[in-house]
Amino acid sequence: MGLQQQLAEYFNFDELGTDLRTEVVAGITTFLTMSYIVIVNPSILAVAIVNGPGPDIGRSLPEVQQMIAVVTLISAAVATLVMALYAKRPFGQAPGLGLNAFFAFTVVLGLGVPWNTALAAVVVEGIVFMLLTAAGAREYVIKLFPEPVKFAVGGGIGLFLAIIGLEAMRVVASDPATYLQFSPVFAQDPVAVLSVVGLFLTFMLYARGVPGSIVFGILGTSVLGWIVSTLGYSAYSVPDDAGFVLADASLSPALDTLTYSAAGYDISPLVGAFLSGFSNVDAFAFALIVFTFFFVDFFDTAGTLVGVSQVAGFLDEDGNLPDIDKPLMADAVGTTVGGILGTSTVTTYIESAAGVEEGGRSGMTALVVAVLFVFSLAAVPLAAAVPIWASHIALVAIAVLMLRNLVDIDWADYTNAVPAGLTILVMPFTYSIAYGIAAGIVSYPLVKVAAGEYDDVRPGHWVLATAFVAYFFVRTGGVLGGAL
Repeated sequence: MGLQQQLAEYFNFDELGTDLRTEVVAGITTFLTMSYIVIVNPSILAVAIVNGPGPDIGRSLPEVQQMIAVVTLISAAVATLVMALYAKRPFGQAPGLGLNAFFAFTVVLGLGVPWNTALAAVVVEGIVFMLLTAAGAREYVIKLFPEPVKFAVGGGIGLFLAIIGLEAMRVVASDPATYLQFSPVFAQDPVAVLSVVGLFLTFMLYARGVPGSIVFGILGTSVLGWIVSTLGYSAYSVPDDAGFVLADASLSPALDTLTYSAAGYDISPLVGAFLSGFSNVDAFAFALIVFTFFFVDFFDTAGTLVGVSQVAGFLDEDGNLPDIDKPLMADAVGTTVGGILGTSTVTTYIESAAGVEEGGRSGMTALVVAVLFVFSLAAVPLAAAVPIWASHIALVAIAVLMLRNLVDIDWADYTNAVPAGLTILVMPFTYSIAYGIAAGIVSYPLVKVAAGEYDDVRPGHWVLATAFVAYFFVRTGGVLGGAL
């Protein structure tokens, strides 16, 4: 039996209606759209580790960035490998954006918690996740999600992806009056113009039914950027007094963004640093930090799994993902391993939707992503080979396609429209999947009871709604800061 046939049998290609070529293309697509984290995660965490409270790591900022890049690659590879071989789902995993910012800027630099103690909180969170997953508690909670919220998650994630993508493409810019606006220098900015050209090229290839259309769109746009840069053009630089902000970008790939040295590969100062983080810890304050990490990661992961699975057609008639405990366990293992190695919480990436749209349906897609993360250890991260603005055209393309899932919602029923609508709107505008789910879950029992539809409300709905209210009180009411 050949390797290709063995892979087909192990990953159930025939049952899922896929093949090896499709899965490989899907894996490459997912990797290209999420690999920016290899550059972004070190830039966020290194500042907290070098400048924040905690043990002196004895390395310069560039060296710590390189160390965290290595840790990011290893933790992403391990977590995604578990997803591939155990859960057999096409989802990529890596240290999560938002969670790493909370780790660095709020917990370490803002509240003055030593960075090794913050890592200890991540490890505890991961262990708690594993125990709850093994007991079936996480799967039970996700099944409690009201049906309109489950069906709305995909559309909300789509809008969320669109904002992320359009911002990276420099099509939109911040504005002090309206918060967001069309770039006022669009026609002067080669990055923005090429991004839109690449986006429409991707749409055309997809409409034509070209296999790997998203990959071709990303790579084709990257090549255009390189050609234009050789002609002497560069990204538009915003004057200090312009009154708007564009995302940082360059036309050509920044292959020297991270040049590894021997010190960069020595991650021993980070590995196991969490153990010393348990000393001299205030139990109540530590528990609040763990609770915050836990809450956001739980619902971010749940929302991503449900939303991307809806695109893939994995959900059953009740909106549930069969055997969801397996991808949840992969997420829990990834978080635990990441904390032990020295990075913030690992989570399932919404960019996995890009690979799913390319036809990825099995763990083979995730296996390709994991292998590419491993290969990236050998040289400058492959993320640097493609400009972020070029890779993010995939997010906008996927966002448009994910909106089609909104037809599953019964918009004529106001008690379904309210929680679904809030879920969809709050996600992009708060930049959080978890907050969108919170809006839907809190509103669902309220509008159902107001309409007299008591039979549709279960005690678990009230428990979830109360838990979210408690979370927001801890997160935004100054409780966490007051405990430290």
